[in-house]
Amino acid sequence: MDAPTARRHSALDGRAAAVESFRADDGPGEQGAAMKTLVARAGLLCLALTLGACASVPLAAPWEAADHLRYTIVYTNDPAPGLNVEVLLPRSLPTSVPRSSPLDFLFRQPGRVRSLVGTGEDGTRFEVFPQAGGAVQLPRGTSVVRYHYPLASSRGGGGRHMFGGMGEGDAWHVAGKAYLLTPRHVTPELRVDLTVSGTDALLPWTPDDRGVYHLRGEDLIDAGFHAFGGRRCTVRSGESVLEVALLGRFTHLTDADLCAWLEQAGREVLTVRKAFPYPRVTVRVVPVPGENTPGVFGMTQWSSPPSISILVGQDATAASFAKDWVALHEMLHLTHPALVPREAWLTEGLATYYTELARARSGRQTAQQAWQELADGFARGRAAARSRTMKEAIAEEGNFQAIYWTGALFALHLDVELRRATQGRARLEDVLELLATRGPMATLASFGEAVDAVAGQPLFDALLARHLPAPAFSEQAALLEELGVRIDPAGVKLHAAPSSGVREALDGGRTADDAG
Repeated sequence: MDAPTARRHSALDGRAAAVESFRADDGPGEQGAAMKTLVARAGLLCLALTLGACASVPLAAPWEAADHLRYTIVYTNDPAPGLNVEVLLPRSLPTSVPRSSPLDFLFRQPGRVRSLVGTGEDGTRFEVFPQAGGAVQLPRGTSVVRYHYPLASSRGGGGRHMFGGMGEGDAWHVAGKAYLLTPRHVTPELRVDLTVSGTDALLPWTPDDRGVYHLRGEDLIDAGFHAFGGRRCTVRSGESVLEVALLGRFTHLTDADLCAWLEQAGREVLTVRKAFPYPRVTVRVVPVPGENTPGVFGMTQWSSPPSISILVGQDATAASFAKDWVALHEMLHLTHPALVPREAWLTEGLATYYTELARARSGRQTAQQAWQELADGFARGRAAARSRTMKEAIAEEGNFQAIYWTGALFALHLDVELRRATQGRARLEDVLELLATRGPMATLASFGEAVDAVAGQPLFDALLARHLPAPAFSEQAALLEELGVRIDPAGVKLHAAPSSGVREALDGGRTADDAG
């Protein structure tokens, strides 16, 4: 087993602890040790946390925007990297709320802003302090709020918080929900203007010719990932554009290497979808010091459009990208809608399933390698499920091996049943195409309805009802045998079987073993 495969085979059980090491605000002496701990645990971290893959829904509330909420953001590096933020409140406020009630705002990922300075309509200045959970209550009559958000989390100027801030020099990564003070409740009617100065910024949205971002209220809830400084490149996938921020130094990789890697992932997405799912997507690439793994961790945020961030080993080489699957996995999340409420077993299962098939379809790995990866993943998932039912396994929050690989097995079975029901005329990709015409979000029920529409008959609920009460992975052996996938002690062997033609259609190619 080579080193990249060994890292991948380190179980997802350590992922939550690894992410916590990104969140810690350690001093300079602890930072290197914590990062080494992260790397040791992060083999499968690029199966993005459901936190990143789950979309939020705008909250209903009596906030009415007769004029715009305005943000002015200035990047500064004096004396340390940070953002000076000014928020200009709308003049018109809800009449349904008593005049004596405060205005409720909050930081959706709190922790770094200690105090804010407000200015009333009469020019009076006052200081306010975030409460538990990031809540900020502003007096009625407040017209402007100003605060400083430090991007670096330690006295030495470093940072390694995936959401709160990580970077070096003048290249920084941060989640919008960490530094943007937002109304606690917004409606889709709320309009927002936002400007950035002081450095080149890459936000999920596109500014107008004057550099102003015109946003909706829900953009403040799913604000995505933001980049300040760094270098830029543009990657194309079909008619779509991926705008990329490269946020730091790499020992062996050129900017062209990094962008070629992302371009390859974009091409592989096209083996699943007819066109890249969004006209424009932003991607941030952040180096991880002391690591040579090409993809250490990745996350997709359901901003509009979605935004992706990937941590890459600072000492990785261009050759190591041949076996990387992180960028592809994150982009494959764009092929399915965000499920609300979250259904991590299905969304992560879909991305995990297609990660292997897409690499086989593009020729980056053989069909035998793809089925070996799937079989190995199923084995890890089965061990993590510990003979419990699928329903019990996917309900155990934090049991990522069981959740993700149970979902991948269900995705495979669903794809096979769709092809059987339609004599090969339809496939799971057709469900994703149909759902794409219905909007960026779906429910489990609407996903099932799309499956049935493509199948031309009831299929989804019956298959799910078959899996949920049974021991997790109990369908695996018979399904793989039917497809001609034999798991031997020496590894997976592909052979002629009743449905080996279906298997060949799934992975996109034949091997010498298929003859018998």
